[in-house]
Amino acid sequence: MSREQLAEHLAFFRELGVAGVSREASWKARAEQPAQSAVVPVREVVSERRADESLDQIRADIGDCTRCKLHTLGRTQIVFGVGNPQAELMFVGEAPGADEDEQGVPFIGRAGQLLTKIIEAIELTRDDVYIANVIKCRPPQNRNPEPDEVAQCEPFLFRQIDLIRPKVIVALGKFAAQCLLRTTEPITKLRGREFAYRDAVLMPTYHPAYLLRNPSAKREVWEDMKRVRVLLEQARPS
Repeated sequence: MSREQLAEHLAFFRELGVAGVSREASWKARAEQPAQSAVVPVREVVSERRADESLDQIRADIGDCTRCKLHTLGRTQIVFGVGNPQAELMFVGEAPGADEDEQGVPFIGRAGQLLTKIIEAIELTRDDVYIANVIKCRPPQNRNPEPDEVAQCEPFLFRQIDLIRPKVIVALGKFAAQCLLRTTEPITKLRGREFAYRDAVLMPTYHPAYLLRNPSAKREVWEDMKRVRVLLEQARPS
């Protein structure tokens, strides 16, 4: 690693609020500890997996979607998802924002730039992971998606998850975590816990947009991501 690359890598850690690292075994051991509780099973609505399924087919099935009212409320385009179709790690957010609606790619605004740094801090790139949202269209004024909108859109997310088959899913923020887990628990109680979900381990954490408003929470996200890295290592064949 060159001096410039090292400096850039350390900048990612500073962006996460990490003051330093240690080679001591105790530092690494904290990340290898299970989360606050054992992996919790989740009752899910399981979709039937089709033998001929592909991400292109799922996108084609969405089409220029008119299934809910969002297509009449100012959305520019569908924001489907991006990344590695065989990703071991998948990030799921709430819904597209203005930048995403304009360019058709999830997480490319300020929050997306921070998410990129978080991914790179665990020695991955955006091309290594898959990123999607529960809702594929931008709600007006970035309001929370409404139940009828979720009901129409989340089956496509489930198909994405079932096709990609990630080892770990990170739910970014309250809305994504509550939607996937079918719960009303606050994100402060969900983050850092591990849930068995559609053949993966799901870990909720704070949304990057929340971190921009509350930089002190970056430390907790960094702890979550260290655990994600360990889970990915444990899932790989020895």
